[in-house]
Amino acid sequence: MAEASRWHRGGASKHKLHYRKEVEITTTLQELLLYFIFLINLCILTFGIVNPHMYYLNKVMSSLFLDTSVPGEERINFKSIRSITDFWKFMEGPLLEGLYWDSWYNNQQLYNLKNSSRIYYENILLGVPRVRQLKVRNNTCKVYSSFQSLMSECYGKYTSANEDLSNFGLQINTEWRYSTSNTNSPWHWGFLGVYRNGGYIFTLSKSKSETKNKFIDLQLNSWITRGTRVIFIDFSVYNANVNLFCIIRLVAEFPATGGILTSWQFYSVKLLRYVSYYDYFIASCEITFCIFLFVFTTQEVKKIKEFKSAYFKSIWNWLELLLLLLLKSTEQYSDFYFLACWHIYYNNIIAITIFFAWIKIFKFISFNKTMSQLSSTVSRCIKDIVGFAIMFFIIFFAYAQLGFLVFGSQVDDFSTFQNSIFAQFRIVLGDFNFAGIQQANPILGPIYFITFIFFVFFVLLNMFLAIINDTYSEVKADYSIGRRPDFELGKMIKQSYKNVLEKFRLKKAQKDEDKKTKGSGDLAEQARREGFDENEIQKAEQMKKWKERLEKKYYSTEIQDDYQPVTQEEFRELFLFAVELEKELHYINLKLNQVMRKVSAL
Repeated sequence: MAEASRWHRGGASKHKLHYRKEVEITTTLQELLLYFIFLINLCILTFGIVNPHMYYLNKVMSSLFLDTSVPGEERINFKSIRSITDFWKFMEGPLLEGLYWDSWYNNQQLYNLKNSSRIYYENILLGVPRVRQLKVRNNTCKVYSSFQSLMSECYGKYTSANEDLSNFGLQINTEWRYSTSNTNSPWHWGFLGVYRNGGYIFTLSKSKSETKNKFIDLQLNSWITRGTRVIFIDFSVYNANVNLFCIIRLVAEFPATGGILTSWQFYSVKLLRYVSYYDYFIASCEITFCIFLFVFTTQEVKKIKEFKSAYFKSIWNWLELLLLLLLKSTEQYSDFYFLACWHIYYNNIIAITIFFAWIKIFKFISFNKTMSQLSSTVSRCIKDIVGFAIMFFIIFFAYAQLGFLVFGSQVDDFSTFQNSIFAQFRIVLGDFNFAGIQQANPILGPIYFITFIFFVFFVLLNMFLAIINDTYSEVKADYSIGRRPDFELGKMIKQSYKNVLEKFRLKKAQKDEDKKTKGSGDLAEQARREGFDENEIQKAEQMKKWKERLEKKYYSTEIQDDYQPVTQEEFRELFLFAVELEKELHYINLKLNQVMRKVSAL
C-alpha cells in the first residue's frame, strides 16, 4: 500500500512538473512579446530625436569657421593658428566675416529686422557671441636659481588653484575684470586641463564695425598676456527650416610651452521638441516608454523581494537594473551651451540604453541551438578568459610604458601613456606608424615593434582563440550527447505549434492509425498462412507493441530534458520485455546451434 502511494506521489509530481513547465512557457512568451514591443517603441523614440540634418548643419558651420582662411594668407585658418598674431588675424578676418551676414550677395538688404545676422542667409544668430579668457597668476611655478637673472616671471599650467582672479589692464570693462559664473554649464575638458566657468568676458556688438574696433582695441592694449591659458568663443544659431539649434564653441588653449592649440565643438540639437505631427507621435512614444519603465520597475522590485540576495546572482538582473538606472534678451549673450550639454548627455544615455536593450535579447536566445551554444561557451570559459586577461594586460601595459618612455617625446601616438595604450590596440588591428617609431629610436624602435607583434599578436591572441575554440568544442560535444539546457524556448514553441497542427489534422492522424492497424492485421494473417502457431503470433504482436511503446518513450529524438520518474506499471512492462527478449535470444541461440551442427555434418 505504501509502495502504491509512493508511485502515486511520483505520478502527481510528474503532473506538477509538466504544469509548471507549461506556466513557464506561457510567462516567457508573454515576457518576450512585451519586451519586443518595448524595444520597438524605444527604437522609434531613439531615432526620432536624431535628425539627418544635424550632420549637414554641423558640416556647414565647421567649414565656415574652421576652414575659411585669412584674406591674403591662405595658410592661416582656425585649425592652423599657432601664435597670438595668427589668433588676432582670425578674429578680425574669418570670424568677423562669418558672424555678420546683413545683406544679400548683390548687396541688397536681406531682412527688415534691425541689426539681424543670418549666417548663410538661413541661420539666425541668437543674441551676440561671447569671448571668455582664463588666466593663471605669476609665480605659479618656480624658476631654477641659475636662470632667475634671465627670467623672473613664471606662469605655470592652468589649474583652479593657479587661476588668476584679479583685475588687469585698463580695469574699466568686463573684459578687464574677473567675473564669476552665473550658469550651471559643465566645466570644459580641453587638451591641457579642465577649465572652470567665469573669467574675463566680453560680448560682441551687433554692429560689424563696432566689433572690429573692439578687437583692435583689445589687441593694442594686450588683452592676451603671458598668463593667458585659454580663450573661448561661444555663440548659437537657429535654423527654422529644419528646427535645429547649432551651439558652437571655438577654443584656443595657450600651453605653458608657448604656441596655441585649437579645438572646437559643434552641437546641433533639437530643443523645440513638439512642432510637427511626427513630433507628437514621438511624444506618444515617450509616454509609452514611461509606462514601460513603471511596469519594468515594478516587476524588478517584486523579483528582489521574492528572491532577495539570489536575485543579484543573475547577470540579466544586473542588466535590467542598469537599464532602469539609465532611463531616468536679444542684446545679451544667449547661453544655449548649458542646454546643449544636457541634451547631448540625454542622447548619450538613450544610446547606451538602447545598446543594452538589444544586448538583453540574448536572454531569449535559447530558442536557437547555435546561439545557445555560443552563450554556453562564453559562460563556461569566463574563468579562463579572466586568467588570460591578467597575463595579457601585464605584458600589454609593460609595452605601453616602454613605448611612452622611449618614443613619447617625439611620436604623437605615444605622447601620453593613454595614447600609448590606444596606439598599441591600433598596432594589433594593423594601423601603425613604424617609420615614426624607427625615426624616434633606430635601435629600440624595431625591437619594440617586432617583439610586441610576436608576443601579443602571434602568441597571446592565439592563446585567447584557443581557449574559446576548446571550450566551444566541449560545449558541442555535450550538446551531441544530449546535455542541453533545461529550458529551451524554441523547442517549446515548436511543440506548441505541433499541438495546434495536430488539432487541425486530427482526422488525418486517425486515418493513418487505421491504416497501421489494418497493416498489422494483414501481417498476422500472412503469418497464419505460413503455418506459424497462434501463441507465437500473439507473442510477436505483444513484443512489437512493447517495442514501439518503449522506443517512443525512451528512444525518441524528442526526449524531454526534464527528469520524469518511472512508474510501477512502466517498470513491470520493462521487466516483461526483458524476459521475453531473453527467451527470444535463447531460441535464436538454439536454432543457430542446430544450423552449425548440420553444417559440421556436411
